[in-house]
Amino acid sequence: MLKLLFYAAISLASMAFPLAVMLASLMTFGNMGERYEIVALKSAGISTRKMMTPLAFLTVIITIVSFLFSDQVIPRATLKLRMLLYDIQEQKPALNIEEGVFYEGFDNYSILVGKKMPDGETVKDVLIYDHSRRQGNTCVTYAESGKMTITPDKHYLVFVLNNGSYWDETSSMGVSRGKRVQMPLMRATFDRQYKRFDMSAFSLNQVDAQLFEGHSSSMTNKQLKEEIDTMKKQIREIEENTANVFFNNLYFYNSFVRNDEQFATQEVSSSLDISTLPPDLRSRVLNHAENSSRSFIYSMQFNYTDASFRTSYMWNFQIELQRKYRLAVACLLFFFIGAPLGSIIRKGGIAVPLVLTVVFFVIYFALSVIGEKIAKGSTMPVWFGTWLSSFILLPLCIFLTYHATMDTAVLSPDTYAKWMDKIKNIKLKKIKLFSKKRHEDSSTLS
Repeated sequence: MLKLLFYAAISLASMAFPLAVMLASLMTFGNMGERYEIVALKSAGISTRKMMTPLAFLTVIITIVSFLFSDQVIPRATLKLRMLLYDIQEQKPALNIEEGVFYEGFDNYSILVGKKMPDGETVKDVLIYDHSRRQGNTCVTYAESGKMTITPDKHYLVFVLNNGSYWDETSSMGVSRGKRVQMPLMRATFDRQYKRFDMSAFSLNQVDAQLFEGHSSSMTNKQLKEEIDTMKKQIREIEENTANVFFNNLYFYNSFVRNDEQFATQEVSSSLDISTLPPDLRSRVLNHAENSSRSFIYSMQFNYTDASFRTSYMWNFQIELQRKYRLAVACLLFFFIGAPLGSIIRKGGIAVPLVLTVVFFVIYFALSVIGEKIAKGSTMPVWFGTWLSSFILLPLCIFLTYHATMDTAVLSPDTYAKWMDKIKNIKLKKIKLFSKKRHEDSSTLS
C-alpha cells in the first residue's frame, strides 16, 4: 500500500508544483504586506519589481525542474503505478479458511475444515476434493486432524493430515459413460499425509511492463513525438489506401481511361443499354455491381473507422505532450498571480492564501479539462485547446503584475475602501432626499 501511495503521489507532482508556487508567493507577499515590510522596502528605494525579480528567477528554475520531472520521473512512476494496480486487481484475496465453509481459493481444490483450534494451525475433520482431473468429485481425502503451515518463502501452504482415508474413483480417459461404473474404486488409509498447495496466486506477480508502455501518460517527450509521427504516417497510408481502393473498383476507369490519353481530352459516354442484355447476363451484371458496391462501402467504412481511431489516439499523445509544457509554464503563471495578489490582500498565515490558491487552481483545472475535451472533438487545434486555460489566465497575470510593479492605486485596498464609502454616501443621500420629498408631500396633503 505504501508503494502504491508513493507512486500515486509522484504521478500527481506535476500539478502540485503550480499549487506550491502560488501558495508560497501568496503567503510570502501577504506576510510582508501585513507586517508593513513592503512599505519599509519601498521607502528604502526597493520597488516591487526588484522584490519580485529574485523570486521570479527561482520560479523559472522550479519551472525547468517541473518540466524535467514531468518528462523523466512521472512517466516511470505512472508505469509502475499502473503495473501495481493491475497486480492488485489480479491478486486473489488473502488466505482465509473458515470453519464449516468450503474454501475454493486454490485452483481445482475445495477444502472443508470442520473445526479450527485457537492456534489457527491445528484443524479437525478435514475434507479435500481434488477437481484437477475435471471429472467431478471423484477424488476425495478425509483426515481426522491435521495442521496447516505456510512455508518460510510463503509460496506454499502445507497440510499435514493425520489418521485419514483417500478415495479415488476416477475413470480412465476414453472410457464411455456406460462403462465408468465398472471401474474399480481405489481406497487407502494413512497415518500421516502431506498435501502442498501453491500460493503464488496470493502474491503480487510482476506484470510485463510492455502491457502499459503504450499509454500516453507513461511516455517521455521523445517517445510521444515518435508515436505522433508514427500515427500521422499510418493515417496518411490509410488515406492513400482508401483512394487506391476507390479507383481499383472502377472497372471502366481501369480498363480504358487510365492508360488511354484520348479520354483525358474528351468526354466519352457509353452506348451500352443494360436493358438490351439477355436476362441471365443482365442478372449477373447487376449482382456483380451490387456485390462490388457493397464490398467497396464496407472497405470505406473500415478505413474510416480505422483512421478515426488512430486520429483519436494521436490526439491523446498530442494532448499529453502539450500538457507537460503547460503544467510547467503554469508555475510562472501562478507566481505572477500570487505575488501581486499577496501584496493586495496583505494577509499572512495559511487560511486566506490557501483559499485563493484552491479557487484559482480549480478554475485553471476546469478550463484545462474543457479545453482538452474541445481539442479531442476536432473543434479547434489540439495545442490551442490544451493551452486554453493558460491563454485565459495570462491577461490576469499581466494586469496584476503591471499594476503591482508600477505601484498604481488600482491595486490599493484603500482605493476600494474609498469607492465603497462613496457608494454608501450616494445611497445615504438618495435615502435622505427621498425621505425629505416624502415629508414635503405629506405636509402638502395635510
